[in-house]
This record gives sequence, C-alpha cells and structure tokens, in this order.
Amino acid sequence: MNTRTMKVTGLAAAVSLAMFQLGTAYAQQAGQPAAPAATDANSLNLEQVVVTGAPVGVTKMRSSISISTIDAEQLQLSAPISSADALRSIPGVHSEASAGEGNTNVTVRGIPISAGGARYVGFQEDGLPVLQNGDYAFVTPDMFVKLDNSLDHIEAVRGGASSVLGSNSPGGIINFITKTGQEEGGSVGITKGLGFKETRLDFDYGAHISPTTRFFVGGFYRDGEGSRNGNVPIESGGQIKANITHDFSDGSFIRVSVKHLDDQTPLNMPVPFSLSTANPTKSNPGTISAATGYDPRTASYYSPYWSSIVGVNSSGTTTLTNLNTGLTVKENALGLQGSFKLGNGWTLDENFRKSEKTGSFESGYPTGPTFAASAGTTYASGPNKGQAYTGNAIEVSAFNASFDDLGSTVNGLKLSKTFDVATGGKLTTLVGWDINNQHIGVTQNLPHYLLSATGDQPSLLAGLNNSGVQTNAAGLLPQSTWWGNQTRAIQYDMSSPYVNFDYEAGPLNLDGGLRRDMQKVTGAQTSATGAGTYAPGTFPALPDTPVSYSKDNNSYSLGGNYKLTSNLAVFARYSDGAAFNVVERMGGPFIGGSPIPINTVKQTELGVKWREGGFSTFVTAFKANTEEGNYDLTTRLLTQNTYTAKGLEVESAYRVGGFNISGGFTYTDAQIVSALDSTIVGNQPQRLAKYIYQVVPSYRFGDFVLGGSLIGTDKSFGDNQNSIIMPSYYTVNVFGNYQISPRATVALSANNLFNKIGWTEYDNGQGARSINGRTAKLGLKYSF
Repeated sequence: MNTRTMKVTGLAAAVSLAMFQLGTAYAQQAGQPAAPAATDANSLNLEQVVVTGAPVGVTKMRSSISISTIDAEQLQLSAPISSADALRSIPGVHSEASAGEGNTNVTVRGIPISAGGARYVGFQEDGLPVLQNGDYAFVTPDMFVKLDNSLDHIEAVRGGASSVLGSNSPGGIINFITKTGQEEGGSVGITKGLGFKETRLDFDYGAHISPTTRFFVGGFYRDGEGSRNGNVPIESGGQIKANITHDFSDGSFIRVSVKHLDDQTPLNMPVPFSLSTANPTKSNPGTISAATGYDPRTASYYSPYWSSIVGVNSSGTTTLTNLNTGLTVKENALGLQGSFKLGNGWTLDENFRKSEKTGSFESGYPTGPTFAASAGTTYASGPNKGQAYTGNAIEVSAFNASFDDLGSTVNGLKLSKTFDVATGGKLTTLVGWDINNQHIGVTQNLPHYLLSATGDQPSLLAGLNNSGVQTNAAGLLPQSTWWGNQTRAIQYDMSSPYVNFDYEAGPLNLDGGLRRDMQKVTGAQTSATGAGTYAPGTFPALPDTPVSYSKDNNSYSLGGNYKLTSNLAVFARYSDGAAFNVVERMGGPFIGGSPIPINTVKQTELGVKWREGGFSTFVTAFKANTEEGNYDLTTRLLTQNTYTAKGLEVESAYRVGGFNISGGFTYTDAQIVSALDSTIVGNQPQRLAKYIYQVVPSYRFGDFVLGGSLIGTDKSFGDNQNSIIMPSYYTVNVFGNYQISPRATVALSANNLFNKIGWTEYDNGQGARSINGRTAKLGLKYSF
C-alpha cells in the first residue's frame, strides 16, 4: 500500500471513529426514512422524504430531482431474478439484466453504453458507493448487491444533483437501503425453483433491545444449478447483514452494521447467433435471431465435460481453474454511521464503511460463429472421449478472472445548518467531504478452447479451429495460455469536498452545489500476448508498467422547484458532471504516467409533478450531452465519441381500493455527434432504444394478492454502425400470494412468463446475449 493510500484510509477511519466518540456527548437524529407504506393514499408517495441525491432529507414534492422509490412489496410484483433485473421497472433506467447476478450494463436517459458496466450510474448501499467506478473490466457493482429480506427499499435518482452528491455518478444514483429494526418482527421463508434446481432460504428479524436501542439481522442462503441447467451445481452461498442502532432523545442516532457475503452464481454469456442479412450495412441491416443449436434463453457454457481451464496467476505461475464456479463474490464489511446535533442548529452526519471484496469470474465467451468440425476431430472430454466428432464446432475463450483484491474504504462526512433569512425563508447550507480508496487487483486469462457447438452441456474437442490451428489433446489452442493475460494492481484514491445550498421560501425551493473530485491513481499493470491471436484486434504486450498519475475535476448542479398548488409543482435543473475513466478502459494507448481523459455529462431537465386523489405523476423532459473515451475489452477498439440525447420520461401511478397500477415510459432520441470513426456520426448509439416502458398492476382482495409487470423496449442497434438490429421485445412477469393463516403465506411467481427472447447485446460478430427464459418459483413464508 502506498503512502497516499495509507493516509487516505487512515484519515477516513480516524474521522469515522472521532465522530462516534461524539455519540456519547451529542444526541442525534433517527435513522433513514422508512419505505412508504402500501396503504398510503397517494401512489407515488410524493410526501415521502428521500435522502438519495439530496443534500438533506426533502420530500419528493419539494425536490428538484426525478426520483423513484421501490419497496419490498413493489419488488415482488416484477419477480426480479437479480438486483439489476429489479431496476428494469424504474422509468428512465436502461438495465440490460441479461448476464445473471453480475456483469450487468446499466445507464439512464440516453447516456451511452459503450463498453459495459455502469459507468455513469452510482450503485450505493445505505448511502455509500459499492465500488468507486461501475465499469472495471470483469467487475461491476451489481455483483455485490443481492436482493433479500434485508432490503427496506430502493431510491433511484436520475440526473440532477447526483453530479454533486456522488462521485462517478452523473447519470444517477441507485441506493439500496437496509432495514434497521424500526418495524419489529421478522420472517423466514423457503423458495423452490419450478423446473430447475434451486432451493433458497430467506430470513429477517428486527426488534428493540430497549426503548432507545434496536437491531436488525437478515439474509439468505441458496443451493442449486440455476435456471440455465448445465447439470453442474453452480449456485451456492448467500449473505447475512446486521446492524444495531441507538437513538438519542433529540432524534439522533449511531449505528454499527456488518455484512458477510459469500455467493456463487452462473453467468449468462453471449452465444452464437444468426443474421437475416449476410453482410449487413446501415442501408441494409441484419436482424439478430437464434443460431442453430443455441437457444439464447437457456444456452450455457457450463458443463460437466468442461471444467478445468489453464491460466497464469499474478505471480506468473501456471494454474488450473474450475470454469464451473461461475461468478464468485465474497465481501466482509464493517460500517459506522451517525448524525450528531452540535448545538445552535448545526448537524454533523458521518457514514463510514471498510470492506474486503474478492472473487472470480469464470465463463465461456464465443470468438465467432460455429463451423463444421474438420475431419479427424475427436471428443476431448465426456463419455465419448476419444471418439470421432462430426457436428459443428465453436472456438470459445474461457473468461478466467481472479478478483485478488477489490477492497475499499469509504467515508462520507457532512456538516449542515439551516438559517432563517430576512425574506422569511430558510437557507440550508451543507459542506461535505467524501473519501474513497478503492483497490483493483485483478488477474485475467483468456485461453481458447474448441467445443462442440451446443448450448447444452458442451464437450471439449481435439481438432482444428476455423483458421486451421490444431488444439492439444485437451482441446486447448496453442499459445493461448498467455493470450490476453493481464494483471492489474491499481489503487484509486478519491478525495471529494463539496458544498451545497438549499433555499426555501413559501412554494419555492432553490438549490445548487459544487464538487471537486481529486483522484490519484497508483500501482502497476502487465499484459502479455501469445504468438497467436484468435479474435479481432490484439491486446498490447506491456511489461510490468508502473501507474502513477493524478486527475481532478469540478462538477456543479443548479435546480429549482415551485409548488403552484399543494398538488402541482414544476422543477428545472442544469448539471455538469463527470465519470473518471479506469485504467483498463483505456487499454493499449495507456503507458502508465499520463492522466486518462475524464468522461463528462452535461444535462438539462424540466419537469412537472402532479397528484389528484389516488393518481400521481412525474413528467420530465431531458437533454444530455456526453463526451467520452473508451477501450472495449471484447472488441479491442479505442473510441473517442461525443453523444447527445433528448427525450421525455413519465412515471405515473394510480391507487383505488385494493387496486394499484404504476408504470413509466421513456422516449429518447440519441445521436453520435462526433467520433474518431466518421462513418458513425449521426447514427443512433448502440444498445439504446428509442423507448422503454413499464406497467405494474396489482390487486388485493381478501387473503389474495395478484400482480405482475409488463416491461418492454423498442428495437435498438447492436453496433454504432447501425447495421445490426436487435428487435423490440417485452416480458410479462406475474406474482401471486395467498395468506393461508395470519402468519403464513404461500407465493408463486414467474419471470418472463411467455418465454420471450430479448436480445440486449451484440459483440462485434463474436456473440450476442439475450435475457433469461421463463423461470417460475414457489415459496412459503412465515412471519412473526
């Protein structure tokens, strides 16, 4: 660990501990706002106080940001299979949710998805970032966020103040907020997969130890194969989260929290596909469809006939890794949180977390289309080992990445005071300081193997690949032990002071803020390339290259909200934010000592909020201009593009009696306005549809609750050349439960009920990825 990292980490820890020592001297404010109750008369809960993307707690009706909240009951209706899948029901959020429980691509409002991950959207747990950046190669924040009974609710901000109140999140912030025992009681439940092997146990319990002290504990454990049955037991593990809170008489609190995550799940990767046009162009595009032998909804590279893959660890030693471990994530975290009344109206808020994260990413990835196996090809594994093979073959890269160290130390400190001003209004000033120290220690290998071309339990083959290169007896292609081998040991230190003000006078709210992000990047990276290359482009061969550079940026945001009546408000905002590039996203051209360009996003928003009886709605017009540089791991292409997007976002809900319906619609007109490749200027950015929509109805009658969701998207292009069409699609998810006794409930849910194919990703002709096929689950829950 370098000196700067030690200083940043030590300072964050010292600040946090100092704040908690004040806990015995100062009283403090109660915990975070609870999720809205299902019985609230207004369906979007516009009077709910939100804490995400706002300098201080403010109601939705008075805020000048677009924010959605989703509680546990609302989540059930969309029957999500991952945290990223749950985000598909939020207006304005584009979540591809096709990779499983990690490696998901997420963005908002036409901001581009150029290389994967969540570059412009900050994932948070209880107000602190999960990872400093959302697009490290092989590492995305949704890997470490699991849905279970410990979740109280989700707050999702699009655009707006997230440029000032979070680093690397100019597009928005998605905050997963944990229960804290405010509501006493708990539950235990068991869920079984229908038609696939999965058993899961969920539990949670919260209670008061004394009138001023409460605790919560919750989590899950599971075991199985997952819905894409490769006949290997990949699903295994779970998490447990716990916290204890002490409330003081003046409404203040201190909280200690812990998290232990050790989970293993399959990854759903791109598979071979077919095109309606042999040589697609913009004027004659090709539409993606399924390839012979591969059902993209169920296809998997996991197989009992392909387990060991060769690699090289960070010490340079040759290793064998089990491909069938899939995505493994481990985290141990300690959190300290508090809010202290310092007297004379001053409040100090402190939020600290130290986490250790490790894991691995193991899955196959196609290098191109299938082809007829050459004469003399034999099975290299499985029950037919040594026998002749005469079907189609495919060359697959084994994505073998070890997360050696993803640990982080994060701290958020805020000092605020509300002043009465001469005009009769109130001015709230806030000074904040965020410290984030993120380690990225990743070793990646991409050896190439020859496999039977089947999406169900493929076998290794010994023979020639499509270029006439011979494998060894185990199906491994020569030189590919080192093909794409990279080792990174990078430390990202971010120190971010910021200021914000909020002025309230009668129906008017004005707010604005300025943030200074100061980043220091240190460490080293290496990259070795074998004599053969088996995919478009090459990885550069880099020796052990020191990394040392600094980069700073200023962000700001200004907004206003005016209540025309008690039920009608208008708002506007302009923001200038940034997302810092990570080292591996600039790939070959980076030599270690030059600062990497920062990606910037400038946004304008105009909106209206209205409610009448059980109906409420948000309508926001937006415009975003994005400038970014990028290096795509899968295509090995360097880009420097500028994008513009404008559109309209609508979120509405209606509640009457036992019936509730909510939904959203987002229209986006996005365009590439400049690029290194002049042929793509004027085109629609890849993977961004013109419109996405959500409809979520539910009805409660007696002991029954029935509901579901309809989530859909317009067609999009798989490439910036606009030559590949990914067709429009929709999914229907259903949920129903029956209360068989005052404490026991049985539930049935189905995700993608009609088993639709939904293409979300096209990777330069190598493969394409679809959402998962139909999954159904049956559960029994006992509450106490």
